[in-house]
Amino acid sequence: MHIAMLSAEYPPRWGGMGSTVYHLSAALAARGHRITVITRSGGGTAPRIDGVEVLSVGWAPIPMAFTRSYGRSAMRALIRLHASDPVDVVHLHCPMISWSAKQFEGCRESIAPVVSSLHGSWLGERDGLVAASEQKEAAVWANPNDLAILLTAKHYAGYERAAVSGSSVCVANSEATKRDFETRYSPPSEWDCEVVHWGVDTSMFVPLHRDDEDSVSTHERIRARYGGSRLLLAVGRLAARKGYGLLLRAFAKVHASDPGARLVIVGRGHLRSRLQKQARALGLDDAVTIESGMPFEELAALFRSADLVVYPSYYEGQGLIPLEAMASGTPVVTVDHGPLPEMVDESVGRLFVMGDSDSMADAIMAELADPEGLRMKGEAGRHRVLESFTFEHDAGRFEAIYERAE
Repeated sequence: MHIAMLSAEYPPRWGGMGSTVYHLSAALAARGHRITVITRSGGGTAPRIDGVEVLSVGWAPIPMAFTRSYGRSAMRALIRLHASDPVDVVHLHCPMISWSAKQFEGCRESIAPVVSSLHGSWLGERDGLVAASEQKEAAVWANPNDLAILLTAKHYAGYERAAVSGSSVCVANSEATKRDFETRYSPPSEWDCEVVHWGVDTSMFVPLHRDDEDSVSTHERIRARYGGSRLLLAVGRLAARKGYGLLLRAFAKVHASDPGARLVIVGRGHLRSRLQKQARALGLDDAVTIESGMPFEELAALFRSADLVVYPSYYEGQGLIPLEAMASGTPVVTVDHGPLPEMVDESVGRLFVMGDSDSMADAIMAELADPEGLRMKGEAGRHRVLESFTFEHDAGRFEAIYERAE
């Protein structure tokens, strides 16, 4: 089967969407399919995978509007591709590509059936930003992209409605995302929408091998670098809806109770200086480190060296960081909201009330107070990911979906 995969993100533009498209394409290619990824130009050289070809197209670097310009360019490239190498199914990754109802109709009639992956909704992103603002997160509207979401999400929701009605099959990345689309867009009763949670790279994100000298040496070096007796990790883009301001307020309570606790935040974004200023104001100068980014191998080592991963996001379509932590054998503390409880429960971590710093702090302290419990939850998390959240599993599900869409 020849699958055209249309995604605005693809490595070296990683992100959550870029990562999932990369790994899904590789897993499908390993099953004998041919994949052509049509993505945005300017990201750099894509990694080579046997059976996967990457085409780059132009786009206008304008917040939100890029989804339309990229969508038009991707459609032109898709038409040319189909003329020279017929496509069996077209797989869109929404919402970062915006097609009109007419474009969906033209694709179905002239090219191939359309499968649309729903990674989340623009209206959900907007609601997450509003929630972050209500919790007084730093600089909620200072980022042009966030401001564009606030002002234009309602307009761009029209293209999501077109995906709901114009796709042969929709695939939501969580039950929460499926409910979100059902509530906002009232799809017809015959709407074909399946839930497939994205997996993670279980060969990169692995537990600490305590019988391997190199792994133990790396682990000891990481712990020495950040100091302290307890290491908390938070990973993700430094943006308001990720909840880092709330995390710092919660960590102030944790640190007051346990002065040996340390927090490392890894992510790129416009909030770094503001978060550092907030940490200083809370008296956490020596206890909080914000890393702008690091190679995947180093990040994977940090995941497995942490005692606990904290994920305080106000909105996610699914959220991959908790799964990467679980694959690394590290328990997770996250919000009791949206898709996160679909992956995290008391057997692999702990949930706290979204937007409540005291609830977050209490959840963190309860986990740190039970080292044996942390070990058992880490093992259970790794088992859960291997059982239910791998790209090999996803590829099999999508293979059946593509066949159904034809």
